[in-house]
Amino acid sequence: MHPAPSVIIFTSFSGVGFGLLLFLGLGFPPVTGWVAFVFYAIAYALAVGGLLASTFHLGNPQRALRAFTQWKTSWLSREAWLSVMALLVMAVYAFCAVFLDTRLTVIGWIGAALSLLTVYSTSMIYGQLKTVPRWNQPLTPVHLLTLSIAGGALLAGQMTAAAALLALAAAVQVAHWQVGDSALRESGTNLATATGLGTPGSIRAFEPPHTGTNYLLKEFVHVVGRKHSRKLRMIALTLGYGLPVVLLIIPGAGHVLGLLAVISHVAGLVTSRWLFFAEAEHVVGLYYGKRSA
Repeated sequence: MHPAPSVIIFTSFSGVGFGLLLFLGLGFPPVTGWVAFVFYAIAYALAVGGLLASTFHLGNPQRALRAFTQWKTSWLSREAWLSVMALLVMAVYAFCAVFLDTRLTVIGWIGAALSLLTVYSTSMIYGQLKTVPRWNQPLTPVHLLTLSIAGGALLAGQMTAAAALLALAAAVQVAHWQVGDSALRESGTNLATATGLGTPGSIRAFEPPHTGTNYLLKEFVHVVGRKHSRKLRMIALTLGYGLPVVLLIIPGAGHVLGLLAVISHVAGLVTSRWLFFAEAEHVVGLYYGKRSA
């Protein structure tokens, strides 16, 4: 089984949407009127689309509002509050820029900070999960933050900054893969710890817990062959980072090359995000005999 394509695609775009709101809040590009409307329409479509996709992916979407009640302990709840605040503050900033031809600098800064904090809270939903050692590392929030900021710079038309940020994001991506590849093994988790049986001897599964699939296997156990993983990583690096940087540094690069860089980055982003979920080695896989630490 593989992660739901719609969730992968739209949650990938959500970070880029908030990244674009970050740059717009900081005044890059310094647009007003209907040109600004286009930028904000793109940013909100990406950010809100990703949040809605995440909501519909919940087991009980009708209970999504309950996510707002656990902000003291839950990063999901913090993401919900921060995203709403970011979107509301930036809506005020966008309204003034589009219809009043003015930019409220302080409001923009606050909206930019909230947008960045929203991406951070999203990253910590994954980063704090001890049950997924590949995600439970300091580079997870760094990875998602650099990806969001680089994508935001690209959509904001900040070509020089985007090229540098994409190169940085690529380096963080590679480091995240390298650390993640050994994370499950180095976590000390095995069948004994996964089942809570301790170490009375050599623990092994007598037979699988189920003869068929179930929710846990569908949601948390994805097996990607090493050969396919390597190919997909190369595709993600080439399309998501390498090609866009090359296109952006070409002297005199105009709108056409900029558009091609965006398209290439989006294709690489979706591939990278798919791997982020598909390669996640949830320790529940040990219980079902799908993993070996």
